[in-house]
Amino acid sequence: MTERRKPVGQPDKRRAIMAGALTLFARDGYMRAGLDAIAAEAGVSNRTIYNHFTDKAELFQAVMQESTQRVADTMVDIIDRHLTKVIDLERDLIDFGLAWLGVLTSDLAPHFALIRQVNAETEHIPPAALKLWQETGPGRTRRELAERLRRIAERGALTIDDPARAAGHLMLLISADNLTDRADLHNEDALRQMVAAGVSTFLYGHAVGRAAGKGASE
Repeated sequence: MTERRKPVGQPDKRRAIMAGALTLFARDGYMRAGLDAIAAEAGVSNRTIYNHFTDKAELFQAVMQESTQRVADTMVDIIDRHLTKVIDLERDLIDFGLAWLGVLTSDLAPHFALIRQVNAETEHIPPAALKLWQETGPGRTRRELAERLRRIAERGALTIDDPARAAGHLMLLISADNLTDRADLHNEDALRQMVAAGVSTFLYGHAVGRAAGKGASE
């Protein structure tokens, strides 16, 4: 017996629901964002939401999947743009870090507000949505960055035993969490100084001829 599916409405209605849901989930969190409020934000009826999604959990997972995919695609593009053909390693890593952090204040900013909400109420988030986010978001970008660093190391510019760990180090060192004030995300000088300091620390541990206790011939 074939399983019956719920009727699917018009694509523009679905897009409106997804956009409204992202706004509400990012602002209020998963637990507090109700379907009535999401419907109002999207400009649709509650019934229209149920034409597309079984319940709030399914809607949340769809929003997480779409938002995470967009951000991960952007991050991977940044990795490819800045770390494929490296000419000046330190400068290219700084430019990479600035582009990486620039995403936080782009039109993708609601995604990061959503992730802050997720981190604040992890125990209430559907496990499937959490797993999806980890694998297709942070997991994917870290794997891509690790692969790029591995290739740079193969060309002799870095000494790296564990590319995944090195990628994690770099991501932490250029993280916005290192800013004294999140308003500095809009302060070009403060942002560049922070990223430059993080890159310098990363290179101190991994750059050939610059790492502590390592000779230039290694």
